[in-house]
Amino acid sequence: MSDNGRLITPALVDLYLAPDDKAEALRALAQRLAAEGRVTDLDGFLADVAAREAQAPTGLGDGIGIPHCRSAHVTRPSLAFGRSTRGLDFAAPDGRPADLVFMIAAPDGADDAHLQILASLARRLMDPEFTGALRSATDPSAVAALVNDEEPAPSPEPAATAAPAPAPTPAPPAGGPRLVAVTSCPTGIAHTYMAARALEQAAARAGATIHVETQGSAGSTPLDPAVIAAADAVILAHDVEVRDRARFAGLPMVDTGVKAGVNRADELVAEAVALAAAAPARTVAPAPATAPAQRREHWAKRLRGYLMTGVSYMIPFVAAGGLLIALGFAIGGYRISSAPSVVGHFDWTSQQSWAALLFQTGAAAFAFLVPILSGFIAYAIADRAALAAGIVGGAVSVTVGAGFLGGIVTGLIAGLLVRWMTGWKVPRAIAGIMPVVVIPLLSVAAVGFLMFVVLGSPIASAMKGLTDWLNSLSGTNAILLGLLLGAMMAFDMGGPLNKVAYTFAAGALTTAGSVPDAGSLKVMAAVMAAGMTPPLGLALATTVRRRLFTREERENGKAAWVLGASFITEGAIPFAAADPLRVIPSAMAGSMVAGGLTMAFGSTLRAPHGGIWVLPLIGSPVLYLVAIAAGTVVTAGLVILLKGLRRPVPAAAPEPDPADRVLAGTAA
Repeated sequence: MSDNGRLITPALVDLYLAPDDKAEALRALAQRLAAEGRVTDLDGFLADVAAREAQAPTGLGDGIGIPHCRSAHVTRPSLAFGRSTRGLDFAAPDGRPADLVFMIAAPDGADDAHLQILASLARRLMDPEFTGALRSATDPSAVAALVNDEEPAPSPEPAATAAPAPAPTPAPPAGGPRLVAVTSCPTGIAHTYMAARALEQAAARAGATIHVETQGSAGSTPLDPAVIAAADAVILAHDVEVRDRARFAGLPMVDTGVKAGVNRADELVAEAVALAAAAPARTVAPAPATAPAQRREHWAKRLRGYLMTGVSYMIPFVAAGGLLIALGFAIGGYRISSAPSVVGHFDWTSQQSWAALLFQTGAAAFAFLVPILSGFIAYAIADRAALAAGIVGGAVSVTVGAGFLGGIVTGLIAGLLVRWMTGWKVPRAIAGIMPVVVIPLLSVAAVGFLMFVVLGSPIASAMKGLTDWLNSLSGTNAILLGLLLGAMMAFDMGGPLNKVAYTFAAGALTTAGSVPDAGSLKVMAAVMAAGMTPPLGLALATTVRRRLFTREERENGKAAWVLGASFITEGAIPFAAADPLRVIPSAMAGSMVAGGLTMAFGSTLRAPHGGIWVLPLIGSPVLYLVAIAAGTVVTAGLVILLKGLRRPVPAAAPEPDPADRVLAGTAA
């Protein structure tokens, strides 16, 4: 095999990774990828790695770090390996610095064959013999061969480290518990397969059989329905929605995050076995059998998850449709909303025709907002069997004027209704057509009846009241609303409260029709200003008082300038994760100032996204920038003040940076 066909080559192996700072170490590994022509833009690739690191820690524990990402700057799936002499802090759950660092780089359009190799590697990382061989290797060529599985390992131990089969190799006792599982992570590259391997090993230790479906980037082979039917319990270890979740109706369920599948596999298997033992016979209706899993999570947390799923699928339509409509207004003026259809009337040389095209395309995207919101709320509750009722319910909500509030209601009703219907005990002859005919027919009819006849008018009245209230806001009331929205945007920086505030603003903006009213435009402006402030304030703080921040935080600060300017509040997450008690209050204060001033200035915004790049679409743009600048300065000032207060206290210094403790111990 040529070097071009290998996942890793000796040139991509650094057995003496010298930098003690994580950012510098990642750059050193990325430079090896770039030198081999596997990365085309070093800084762009590192920005993608940093964005993935900001989502969640990539430290696995046991001294392993797996920084990874999909990136347009990667030419083919590749792996760079570094063995750190002192250890690097990847925020592993066991607090142990990583001495084995695997930088996994996958292109946006990686082919299945290469992704299968990455999946195999991820599973092998859970094998102590494999990692032990990597720690003892003295030759980069041996490491490359071991990872590529091209020849016997240089020592006897790694000889058994070929890619494991999906099922656990040890044979459990006859009659032992039978489990099934699904694992998935946001990128689908590493944690998906590591969790699968950890669960297989844990099940073998517990004397249970387990079949795992990995819904990752290397493709997914669905579990055999006969295996599911014979199972005693199911484990769902996932950070993204499990596909076809309805297959597991009636099984006792352990539902958790993918990191728990990697780090607490034995506990999850034990819990699943206990639930299976306590569950009634499988012949009873599914609802009682699934009760143990449902009791594990508070209803409010489940509700939040349902709503966030709907919002996450809706936001691309909001961004695309809103920006197109705003551009149509900017080019053609406000009368463009009454322009005739461009179908059959488009003039290639006419500015108004282009403006009308942009506006009408954006309006078409906007027409999907409430149906998509409603449909995927229902999907989160009862999987795809509920999509039809949820989407139709959202469309009816728009028809009767109930808007996005109606979409939320129909999504919840459709999801809960379909979940109940999937538990019906029906004759075998009807069971086959239940998910494709009976459930969609009955659920769509029921949701339509409820919205047209019972709930539509009251919700529409509530939406009209909300719109009238926004239009009536002025003076102190408007400022107070700006302060509240600002606090919500900064509290969890992209989390549920942030999304609630954003959905409130975008919902008001889109419900008002083709030409939004002044109140909704002001609210949208306040929300975007408040969302830009946290990353901008922290970027400013890292520039003004560099010594208060680690080298890694200073690198994150550079990226935060661009993220904040683009209205990506998540750019502040790395700072908040490292020092929440100082960063979050500072960010909230700055966002409240930005939101309150924006409302006080009466600035408006016709686009639901875009940051400073949509400045021409902002009313009173100079004052708007003043509000953002004021919030940025407040955030930076408070962060600097609070971090400065802790400096004289020696005991507090090591807390945010576990790597410092390791270095100090080594020096001693």
